[in-house]
Amino acid sequence: MSIKDLPADARPREKLLARGPQALSDVELLAILLRTGMAGKNVFQLSQELLGPDGIAGLLHASVQSLKMVKGLGPAKQAELLAVFEMARRALSQRLKEREAFHTPGAVKQYIQLQLAHKNHEVFAVLFLDHQNRMLAMEELFRGTLSQTSVYPREVVLRALHHQAAAVVLSHNHPSGSVQPSRADEHLTQTLKASLALVDVRVLDHIIVGQGQALSMAEQGLM
Repeated sequence: MSIKDLPADARPREKLLARGPQALSDVELLAILLRTGMAGKNVFQLSQELLGPDGIAGLLHASVQSLKMVKGLGPAKQAELLAVFEMARRALSQRLKEREAFHTPGAVKQYIQLQLAHKNHEVFAVLFLDHQNRMLAMEELFRGTLSQTSVYPREVVLRALHHQAAAVVLSHNHPSGSVQPSRADEHLTQTLKASLALVDVRVLDHIIVGQGQALSMAEQGLM
């Protein structure tokens, strides 16, 4: 069944205008963005396929490559969806950034996941915090291939001094999806802790993120 075959009050766009966006399901909201389906797959089926098992949260981290794999989703729709996803990420990121402090690993993981999980190349980033755990800045310091990256402790120390940070949270993404830390991740964490301790900067955590998940090395007792 297509949208035009539905009663007027059941069509997503009319339903949204009459009852508000909160009245719509995830599938209906996405159907409004997509507008049309394709031969053999109506817009609701296409929406359900895009949402998949991870729903809206998973779709928020969709990449250009993953959208290109969806049959029936042309360049125009891909661009529109990616623009909406980026706006949503920025809005959530701004909301988190405006919080007075990051007092829990959960808040930090949520913020970093928004920044890094959707990237399809490996990135090492550092969150710089003041004495009250308020964010001073977040910087992507190093980029690597999909399997490895080179991180230079001296550069991390210099950026911490530049921001006059009292503490940092290290982070990187695993484009492969697994968030389990490797031996190299553990070794790097200890190396950076020792280097930053020389300038009295604490390493509070090392967050590893993947699609739809994040791991805190501090919570795992690996710090």
